Amino acid sequence: MSELQVTARLKVHDGKLAEFKAAAEGCVTSVRENDSGTLQYDWFFNEDETECVVRERYRDSDAVLEHIANMGDAFGALLGVCDIQLEVYGDPSPELVAASEGLSVEVFKFFMAP
Repeated sequence: MSELQVTARLKVHDGKLAEFKAAAEGCVTSVRENDSGTLQYDWFFNEDETECVVRERYRDSDAVLEHIANMGDAFGALLGVCDIQLEVYGDPSPELVAASEGLSVEVFKFFMAP
């Protein structure tokens, strides 16, 4: 199984909602215009817009690496206005694991499906 799923949990810093929304729009625009292997990239807010969850699916580890490379300034802006915790579902390549060093990432390896 080469497809990877990612859940990004974002906690918006106090007073930074407008900046968060602008940074999020930059991320979505980057995916729309540049990514070739992103299969899903959906953003969800909780009721009071203090937390956001991004549901992501990628063709494979190379597609995630492409996504990371394309994010550039948009991801930097996002890091400035929220705390990020990532959950990766699947079997990321060693290159992807190395590229995500320094971020809060938990990997869940595939176990079974019906």
